[in-house]
Amino acid sequence: MEVHLLSFLILYFAVHVNSKSDIRIGYRVTLAIPIEYSVGFIGRAFLMQTNQIEPNFKVALSIEPIDGKYSCSLQVFLGDAKVWNSGHYSPFFTSDKCVLELTKDGDLQLKGQREQVGWRTGTHGQGVERLQILGTGNLILVDAFNRIKWQSFNFPTDVLLWGQRLNVATRLTSFPTNSTVFYTFQIQYNKIALYLVSGKLNYSYWEFKPSKNRNISFVELGSQGLELFNDKHHKIAQILSPKGIFGNVQPRLRFLALLNKTGNLGLYFYSAEKQKFEAAFQALNSTCDLPLSCKPYGICTFSSTCSCIRLLTKENNIDSDCSKGFSGGFCGRGKNEVEMLELNGVGSVLRANAPVKVNISKEGCANFCLQDCKCVAALYSVGKCFVYGVVMGVKQVGRGTELIYMVKVPKGVHVGGHGKSGVKKWVLVMVGLIDGLVILLVLCGVGCYLIQKRRNNISTTDNNN
Repeated sequence: MEVHLLSFLILYFAVHVNSKSDIRIGYRVTLAIPIEYSVGFIGRAFLMQTNQIEPNFKVALSIEPIDGKYSCSLQVFLGDAKVWNSGHYSPFFTSDKCVLELTKDGDLQLKGQREQVGWRTGTHGQGVERLQILGTGNLILVDAFNRIKWQSFNFPTDVLLWGQRLNVATRLTSFPTNSTVFYTFQIQYNKIALYLVSGKLNYSYWEFKPSKNRNISFVELGSQGLELFNDKHHKIAQILSPKGIFGNVQPRLRFLALLNKTGNLGLYFYSAEKQKFEAAFQALNSTCDLPLSCKPYGICTFSSTCSCIRLLTKENNIDSDCSKGFSGGFCGRGKNEVEMLELNGVGSVLRANAPVKVNISKEGCANFCLQDCKCVAALYSVGKCFVYGVVMGVKQVGRGTELIYMVKVPKGVHVGGHGKSGVKKWVLVMVGLIDGLVILLVLCGVGCYLIQKRRNNISTTDNNN
């Protein structure tokens, strides 16, 4: 069976090719790629769906615009939420057509121009008979005896579905747009954690550990929360959605997701009243606790706004880019060309894996970072020194904390000729000004509301008289 579909250049194009829950060998469907590139275009052919009450699972062949090119992928949706994507880690780009074929020897393939294979399951010669979508959202290839030869649950992306399992050393991964860093949700023996990854650098920004140092073997999403199990399949810990926020009825959770934009982790249920998915639990509830709430070299303030660690030299002026003066890096510069800027009342949500030095002074920690050209910041805490290869996740903290955050800067930077101390004052003044401005706007708004309310009362009284 072969189906050809033409995609027209519109904002969204979708057809239902097949409403069954399986596709057999020899099946082939083709979507044409638009001649001109359009940012808003999405071409989608729905091939299969489950027989469930909405929202149900649907399988689609999709064309999507990415960075000036069109990607071709096989996707699984729960309602409108994308829960699996064959091109999540490595998009397959094509310029002519997007083809899905379940070959006669049982290999599921995505093809482009000149029958170029961009993705495949690698199941040829294993007796595969058909492709199915289960009620759990698991996309599977089975043989004549219904034995599973391939399943999407073994290739997690950024979503964990109800009934799906994540073992130790597996992870969910999401990629924020226009960024060289990405997020991961990792299952480790002693904890589950969220990480910001930049090259070979990994920094956690949220974690959960079972009590009594019990080891984790795998995690699953239950109807009320995320459940952690040991190697004997005994539940040792769980993260439950808060009680009481839904009234007397606790809705069933449908999936866990690692969000691309924020890096936050959420447990989601379907609201029939609002006809959309909502978060029953989120790992991070404050904007400033998110690793990329501000740009690199930005500071998230108490009012959840961003201020920059701005440096003013003779060569450059103050710019909207917080990385101005830092973007070139420090490798290639001598030790005498850089110094450490201590930021009072500032910390980081990023946690280095382990201290590089212990029983060390603050000055020793600063010198250690200065001697390593890849080190751009250091965090000192009671004799422990942590170093960073990125300046991200920086936020304003209360005075009197035991943490001291230091940033490497070019030597001699100044603001208005005040040198290093001037930079400290500039950072603190900018943070204070932003918070003060927000408070002033709030007070003005409250004052205007009270004045208007008083005028309305006076006007009502005059009308009554």
